[in-house]
Amino acid sequence: MLRLIDGAEDAPATVLLAHGAGAPMDSPFMAAMAAGLAEQGWRLVRFEFPYMARMRATGRRQGPDRLPLLQEAFRQQVQLEKATRPGRPLLIGGKSMGGRVASLLVDGLASSDGVRGCLGLGYPFHPPGKPLQLRTEHLACLQTPTLILQGERDSFGKREEVESYALSPQLQLRWLPSGDHSFKPTKSSGRSEAENWALAVDYSDRFLRELLEC
Repeated sequence: MLRLIDGAEDAPATVLLAHGAGAPMDSPFMAAMAAGLAEQGWRLVRFEFPYMARMRATGRRQGPDRLPLLQEAFRQQVQLEKATRPGRPLLIGGKSMGGRVASLLVDGLASSDGVRGCLGLGYPFHPPGKPLQLRTEHLACLQTPTLILQGERDSFGKREEVESYALSPQLQLRWLPSGDHSFKPTKSSGRSEAENWALAVDYSDRFLRELLEC
């Protein structure tokens, strides 16, 4: 699988990030998050799931692999990181679907591979327009520290919806003002996309530092 690495090799921890369902690991959003966190001193590893790598190679659009295949691909990336950087702190996460896969795996990987935490960038709490089709069952019983960053008007889970869910005390939520699924605010908010992306980096950086201090 393709990988992109940002940040110094001697960083205090690595964050392994997966992309969302429709955009690759080098999308502007993913690039901004990786570059921003690298500037704060972290090592970021982005990778692509097999279906996205096939799309890149063939130029033909296709849907994501089934969940078990996505999970296995993520596990392989964790194993690669643990083999090449044994003993170094590792966290996992991703954009939307990538963050969901990470959150499904993190408790098991914390036990088996020492993964320290999870970072979700725009979590798909439910499909747009289908608020009753929740993807939150595992989020109620997470045992591993997790941060989800969410736009306040995200069609996959707006603030007023998400704040009513029963979620684990290990899960922190931080809100991007007026943000959509990629944190882009409305023009009327007076904020820019770049400002919300910078705020997302700041929230993530604080979470990582607090986690490593524990």
